[in-house]
Amino acid sequence: MTTARPRTRIQARNQETILDAALEVFSAQGFRGATLDQIAEVAGLSKPNLLYYFPSKEAIHTALLTNLLDTWLDPLREMDAAGDPVDEVLAYVRRKLQMSRDFPRESRLFANEILQGAPRMRAAIEGELAELVEDKARILRIWMDQGRIARVHPKHLIFSIWALTQHYADFDMQVRAVLRDEADDAFPAAGEFLETLFRKLLAP
Repeated sequence: MTTARPRTRIQARNQETILDAALEVFSAQGFRGATLDQIAEVAGLSKPNLLYYFPSKEAIHTALLTNLLDTWLDPLREMDAAGDPVDEVLAYVRRKLQMSRDFPRESRLFANEILQGAPRMRAAIEGELAELVEDKARILRIWMDQGRIARVHPKHLIFSIWALTQHYADFDMQVRAVLRDEADDAFPAAGEFLETLFRKLLAP
């Protein structure tokens, strides 16, 4: 049995360059609108050189989504059953908002995949993501049963956190257009607002 040769530093750098360029193109154009020629141009590589590393547009997109999933789920994984319930939920809100600030292209890539029916991530969404949400919903129900936070639908609570934080990445242009002179302070102001909103919602 033959084993794959380890990548050289140049190969590793080129592969990362291609993935970063693809993230830029896919997050702006969506999967259907993106082309290998666009990705190659942004990467500063020839199309044949790009195809040396990835055999197709689908392969590049799958690699990006695979790398993204752990990054996407990690903030929810950190919700600690042993912590203070309100503090844990608010910390999750802050982590998700920070992701929207620091990883807007990744957020839009994920949103585009979901809007297309998740053809390349359905198994992960129906499996790993759904199972994680189920686990955290169970923790939220325990806290509710203990009277430590208000009784609300736990999964819809998580959905609302996703919607209210990812909005700032997925609809960045709209946010900036509406906020105008306040746009540079969007994330600090959003953080204060969301903390007030969820603290009141969760008060037992």
